[in-house]
Amino acid sequence: MLCEGRVAIVTGGGRGLGAGYCRALAGEGASVVVADITEEGAREVADAIGGLAVKVDVADEASAQSMVAAALERYGRIDILINNAAIFTELRRPPKRFEEIPIEEWDRVMAVNVRGVWLCCKAVSPTFRKQRSGVIVNISSGTIYTGVEGFMHYVTSKAAVWGMTRVLARELGDAGVRVNSITPGLTSSEAVQEVYPVDRLEASAERRIFKREETGADLVGTVLYLCSDASAFVTGQSINVDGGAYMH
Repeated sequence: MLCEGRVAIVTGGGRGLGAGYCRALAGEGASVVVADITEEGAREVADAIGGLAVKVDVADEASAQSMVAAALERYGRIDILINNAAIFTELRRPPKRFEEIPIEEWDRVMAVNVRGVWLCCKAVSPTFRKQRSGVIVNISSGTIYTGVEGFMHYVTSKAAVWGMTRVLARELGDAGVRVNSITPGLTSSEAVQEVYPVDRLEASAERRIFKREETGADLVGTVLYLCSDASAFVTGQSINVDGGAYMH
């Protein structure tokens, strides 16, 4: 198994793509901490895979620290952090030009999508440095390559994640920690299907080389690759997974 004996934290693991990452990691032998702001969702996923459910607000430093402490108390170590939690589908009703974005909405997106990634990395880094090993996978977005009208705060936040990945890789490399990011295309998760009309998903599929909707299963292989020893000499990289919509 690719992740046998390892301990993984997945933020935003209580539903959608994050839940898929949790199931995949558990299927490859990892003990998984399902961290989510919605405790009920985290518990449901954790119960199904034999993991640990933790309620977390990644934008809050004390909460991120408590998440790491709970993982260490249960498992004694942490090997993998997947920064998946983000504000996304909530922003589509309706899309707003950049002049129309309320300051409060901008700040909330940055708090979760940017500060949250930083705080979770900050919380886990002492453990990784002590162990002299660790893996961080940051979930960015393919929107950073093209820009999406009416969506500036989200695109900006995910571009920040891309930049943080590079800095983290350099600053944690001396401890043997690998840090990489993934840029998914528009993925037909449950939440996306609730918000995006069918014609929008079909239009996205038509822009790809592989002309079909992207699903969570399309991302799992890359996540497992980056979490496993198969990528032991890969760090500071961003892997685009979108069926060939954008070539990067």
